[in-house]
Amino acid sequence: MFGRKPSDTSASEQKSETFFQRLRKKINRGPILSYDLANLLPGRKIDAALLEEIETRLLLADVGVDATEALMSELHRKVARKELGDIDALFNALRDGMLEILRPCEQPLQVPDGIRPFMILAVGVNGSGKTTTIGKLARRFRDEKRTVMLAAGDTFRAAAIEQLKIWGERNDVPVIAQASGADPAAVVYDAYDAARARKVDILIADTAGRLHTQGALMDELKKVQRVVRKLDATAPHETLLVLDGGTGQNAIAQAEQFNAALGLTGLVITKLDGTAKGGVVLAIARRMRLPIRYIGVGEQAEDLGVFNAEQFVTALLSPPESNA
Repeated sequence: MFGRKPSDTSASEQKSETFFQRLRKKINRGPILSYDLANLLPGRKIDAALLEEIETRLLLADVGVDATEALMSELHRKVARKELGDIDALFNALRDGMLEILRPCEQPLQVPDGIRPFMILAVGVNGSGKTTTIGKLARRFRDEKRTVMLAAGDTFRAAAIEQLKIWGERNDVPVIAQASGADPAAVVYDAYDAARARKVDILIADTAGRLHTQGALMDELKKVQRVVRKLDATAPHETLLVLDGGTGQNAIAQAEQFNAALGLTGLVITKLDGTAKGGVVLAIARRMRLPIRYIGVGEQAEDLGVFNAEQFVTALLSPPESNA
């Protein structure tokens, strides 16, 4: 079953791949959950030692203590009741348990027709991929024939403003920006006012990357929310936290702090390719129970996809040759 890896696909083949195909290729590179289970389960009998090994693999894959305990508790219960006759049944029970954790978080972002502009406030720590995610979302919405505007609310870094402008030019999307050091709330206010005047469908506001432990900077995000609500009491309509999947369990601490301060409505989990362990998505879902809008598995615009629980679990548990 575990034969030679196929050769690299051409650029044109990569472009024609679906997001699910890219997900299966890129998720969990390195010491992966799928590889561990594929080598652990065949030919084994279901006993305490096997269950303990599965628990260890889950923890090493960044599934987290809470989610791992929930999964293992159900497996132990089914084993005790003799509901699992063989290894395949055990594997399917594990898959079902993962889906039970993830399905409540499978809530794609819906942009209602009656709100214009629909405002998305993107937040997150430095290096989470926030500005890049905004650019990818702009491309996605533009491809859906929606009009989009971007607000360069990360005024602390001139490079962030320039990066957003590049995404705007690339996607033919206007960017509202001021000089570096300007008041972020004023930038977002002006952008919302402009988007409303131009009847833009979607406004996406960038914000300065910050540590979730920096109280003063979190207060600044609250100010952005307060100021824009002077124009629309329901804005921002989506407060989207971008999390780097490679940060593991620290992503949960970030989500908890941002949620407490801002009242998050959705999550984007990026960088699930490379060194990230895909199990962290289960950990976040179990703890936060917030909608996971999108996941990212690479730098290209098409590497950001709508989160689908079944596709994600299939990719996470696929045999190694399916991830090649």
